[in-house]
Amino acid sequence: MTTQQVSAVVLAAGKGTRMKSARPKVLFEVLDRPLLSWVCDAVAAAGVSDVVVVVGHGKDEVTAHLAANHPTTRTVEQREQKGTGHAVMTALDAVVSDAGAGAVLVVCGDTPRLSSSAITALIERHRQSGAAVAMWTATLEDPTGYGRVIIEPSVDGSVDGSADSTGNVVAIVEHKDATPAQQAITLVNPGVYCFDAAFLAEALPQLGANNAAGEIYLTDVVQIAAKAGKGVVAVAVDADMTLGINDRVQLAAAERWARSEAITRRRLAGVTVVDDAGVKIGAHVVVGVDSVINAGVALSGKTTIGQRVVIGQGCVISDCVIDDDAVIHPYSVCDQAHIGAGAIVGPFARLRVGADVGEDAHVGNFVELKKTALGKGSKANHLAYLGDAVIGTGVNVGAGTITCNYDGVGKYQTTLGDNVFVGSNSTLVAPIN
Repeated sequence: MTTQQVSAVVLAAGKGTRMKSARPKVLFEVLDRPLLSWVCDAVAAAGVSDVVVVVGHGKDEVTAHLAANHPTTRTVEQREQKGTGHAVMTALDAVVSDAGAGAVLVVCGDTPRLSSSAITALIERHRQSGAAVAMWTATLEDPTGYGRVIIEPSVDGSVDGSADSTGNVVAIVEHKDATPAQQAITLVNPGVYCFDAAFLAEALPQLGANNAAGEIYLTDVVQIAAKAGKGVVAVAVDADMTLGINDRVQLAAAERWARSEAITRRRLAGVTVVDDAGVKIGAHVVVGVDSVINAGVALSGKTTIGQRVVIGQGCVISDCVIDDDAVIHPYSVCDQAHIGAGAIVGPFARLRVGADVGEDAHVGNFVELKKTALGKGSKANHLAYLGDAVIGTGVNVGAGTITCNYDGVGKYQTTLGDNVFVGSNSTLVAPIN
């Protein structure tokens, strides 16, 4: 098979009833990223640029998320959820007519562990084989709920319940329709395929709903291909990679997996994570070498942490920039703030949006900053609120000091020049210089 355009169809229309929520299942988050984003990012990393997402339940929310985070994707609506085959029918015109695809990758929108390299391998296997269908298979100890992959018997008539890269898949039988003997098969269908687009367009109209669920199954395309001698090749993958999210128990398991993976990557990159307990490091967080992260720390958003930074136990940090050699003592909360080199924050400090702590500055226990720049070497060590303030270098702000920045109508600025000394329990009524 020659090189051809590959388009992807992401199935994201289902209700996810076992989540017991009005929220679309694909927007539930693992490590602060919606399930759908994990899938879209994996597909994009595999080199597939044309992506069509089939939306249905919660389509407005899902479409809005895609527009904000994956703007190159397109959407089609499956008005009635009649099964996976029907969902792909809904999307086929968009990928074949609009994009001119020669091959169609199909993935589910609730599988956060998808590997981009494994997707690339599937596409390449499809291209090399010339088969109408290439599909993932996996072996599970408990295959309950999964479609069973039926393998053509070998020359000696035996069936070993596994498929190698040469394929010999003849059918997929859904769990509800499987006989007891078929239910004993542990080789399952994870629901990731690469189809020849022309064959798929011919096969989809042949699908029916004569099954226990009364749905139009995409899996029946495999049997159509096998019977027509078009070829079905199987690519075995790690079972963990294929796990979808159907309820909140599985969501929690995926969260544990994602956190562990993130911690391992940072450790291998030269970061000390003292204790895994409660630690969360978001996908877009950058941590410099020789930095230390203690138990219970949550780092999220586009947080960037320099080298030799120490983050104390229980800190919650989101969308912050922390420069080299800073120390954040335990149980401090920082959101959209900048902390300069060598600065000390906490314990129990709060840096709100727009806080800018200068080099070697100190923000102590129970001190809150909001839209405030604290200059180099300045200190607010105890029990202070500093809002809408510009504070110079070498300033000392005494315990109990507050800037009265709001008069009930507007916000006003407090400005303290270099080397100002503010005594305890001072009230600075803005605007003041």
